[in-house]
Amino acid sequence: MNLKTDDYELIKDFLDGNEQSFNLLVRKYQERIYWHARRMLGDHDDADEIVQQVLMVMYTKINTFNFSSSLYTWIYRITSTRSLNLLKKRRIKRIFSFSMIENFEKHGYENIIENIESLETFNKMEKLLMKLPNKQREVFILRNFDDLSYDEISKITGKTVGALKANYFHAFRKIKEQMEKDGF
Repeated sequence: MNLKTDDYELIKDFLDGNEQSFNLLVRKYQERIYWHARRMLGDHDDADEIVQQVLMVMYTKINTFNFSSSLYTWIYRITSTRSLNLLKKRRIKRIFSFSMIENFEKHGYENIIENIESLETFNKMEKLLMKLPNKQREVFILRNFDDLSYDEISKITGKTVGALKANYFHAFRKIKEQMEKDGF
């Protein structure tokens, strides 16, 4: 069975009254929700708060899920929205502009996070990510930490692939400049 079928069966069983099926969905997605929120927010407690919110939304709204996308996409959309709302609430949101940069991927900007070797480097990277505008941080995280394609990110965020590529390029450029400045 594929993941979509498994998710479908678990949702159907849950809606038929089997609470254990929801627990299986929680176990399947809880860690992914946490790490996505953690990377978006840069804080363990905030990420835990978002996990609880997302699980509550899943529990109360799963009957509205229509499988027009994968459950994974639906959950990430909720996680991203909740994380961004928390950032807005705390007045962390910054203004930034979009601009199209042609063919930036040919310069090897993809998956620069692959070789994080230490907690110190991870913590430095997390601080750099927190300096990015929200939407740049989101696309950077989804591309590099979650290994999603631009098409998948577009489905999650509702943004065009072109806008996502522009955000990614600006995020990459800012992180690269700061890394060079900090000497790592």
